[in-house]
Amino acid sequence: MTSGDEAIAAAEERAASTRDRNLPLWDDLPIPNDTANLREGPNLNDACLALLPLVGVWRGEGEIDYPTIDGPIKFAQQLTVSHDGRPFLFHEARSWLLNEDGSVLRPAARETGFWRPQEDDTIELLLTHSSGIVELYYGKPRSQTSWELGTDAVIRTATAKEVTGAQRLYGLVNGDLGYVEERAMVGQEMQPHASALLRRVVG
Repeated sequence: MTSGDEAIAAAEERAASTRDRNLPLWDDLPIPNDTANLREGPNLNDACLALLPLVGVWRGEGEIDYPTIDGPIKFAQQLTVSHDGRPFLFHEARSWLLNEDGSVLRPAARETGFWRPQEDDTIELLLTHSSGIVELYYGKPRSQTSWELGTDAVIRTATAKEVTGAQRLYGLVNGDLGYVEERAMVGQEMQPHASALLRRVVG
């Protein structure tokens, strides 16, 4: 078990290469820029304090597997969670598939959305996917460093694959951000679909 002092020292060591990095800034924007670095830009809105550990830019690798694909398939991802001082967080994830040797095969899924914490600790997560799916998740913090959410509604375009539900669990693991996702789609029951471990690169 890690002591409090050891945990603080480890966090400081991890932050040595990320504390001075942030999102590109628009110098002529007449409103606050988004920030993924809590040391810079507008203060985090008090409503978002339960989500504070998520703020940053995260990058790492994971696997996708499902009965309808020839998997598992390796992928990499960059997840940006930023804010502009208002009571929500902006979410953007960009993924790319990897060859067996770790080289980039091609761009893959993209999603954008918003984390909207509520006064009763409920979290609303709205996500729009490049594949034509829109999802509304509800959930709550499981602890100060983990969050569990499930879909309340899924909407899809006429050309998107059938998705009827999804669940996600996010959590910090030794300073890295891990997540697992389950999906019910294309006639399959809810089951594991994707997981990844992302390291902080900004913030």
